[in-house]
Order: sequence, then C-alpha cells, then structure tokens
Amino acid sequence: MTAPADAPTPVEIGRANLADIKVKWEDGHESVYPAKYLRLNCPCAGCVDEVTGKRRLAAAGVPEDVKPLGIQLVGRYAIHIQWSDSHRTGIYAFDLLRKLCPCCRSSV
Repeated sequence: MTAPADAPTPVEIGRANLADIKVKWEDGHESVYPAKYLRLNCPCAGCVDEVTGKRRLAAAGVPEDVKPLGIQLVGRYAIHIQWSDSHRTGIYAFDLLRKLCPCCRSSV
C-alpha cells in the first residue's frame, strides 16, 4: 500500500528528545509530537471502536512518562510505534500524523 499522491510525505522521522517524536515534512514544515499526545491518539482498533469511532483509550490509562521504544516505517504511507506501555498495534498514516500536528491543530 502506498500513500495517495496528494498525501503529505515526511523526509525525516525520529526523536525530538527522549520521549517526543519529530517529523520533517517535504514542504519544510516540522512537527514535534509529545509522546503521550501521540499515544492517546493511536488509531488502532484497541484504542478506537471500529464501529462507532468512539475512543476507548482513557488518558488515565497512559503513563505520563510513556515514550517510543521503536519507530518503523510501514510501506511508504505510515509509521508503527512500539510504546513503553507495551502498546504495539497502532499504525499512524502520514496524513493522520499531519492532521495531528500540534501546531497545525492549534490554528484550526
């Protein structure tokens, strides 16, 4: 599977510090995602009800010090994050990551 032609494309994905994730996009934008924020927005079926779309994951269920243990590319359209709270099933599509960008969301 590949990303749609108009989907945002990262040119670099890594850590901003011990916990947070940084994405540099091909259009020059740079996103820094606080680890807990990104973990709370996991799109997997365990965190979001597949039928209703209602979020199942409560903020109280995620440790304050959660951090990524590993980040892997999934094809050319997403990343998979292994979290320190043992969660390993979320796949974050690039278009979702761009929509979740904290600086972009604050202006919407």
